[in-house]
Amino acid sequence: MLGHVVCCVPAGMKTVYCLLGFCFFGLGAVGTVVPGLPTTPFMLLALWAFSRSSERFHNWLYNHRYFGPPLQQWHQHRVIPRNAKILSISMMILSLAYLVIFTEVSLWLKVTTLLVMVYGAWFILTKPSVCSREE
Repeated sequence: MLGHVVCCVPAGMKTVYCLLGFCFFGLGAVGTVVPGLPTTPFMLLALWAFSRSSERFHNWLYNHRYFGPPLQQWHQHRVIPRNAKILSISMMILSLAYLVIFTEVSLWLKVTTLLVMVYGAWFILTKPSVCSREE
């Protein structure tokens, strides 16, 4: 699928990208059971890293029974499913509430976190939830 990208990467960097791919995959897999840790963004990063290191692992992840469908929806249609939007925005709100109420971190860190989460929420909410009928 993306062999033309893999062949253009120096051999030493292929190893680095492959290791990154497995690290991102591991974080994404942990995110399936740890609330607040996202799965799909880490899987997207893993897919990107594998596209630069291993066509075999890229295709394995892209066609994976569990992780593949959201990656395919994003790749083909730039779609974020409604349940993923609800979960991600809910986790952002809960995480921010915890940070503000239960921690004693500085105000600038709370504001920075808020701004990053607002940007993330904006990005998520501006993407379609279903594929358009034209495609």
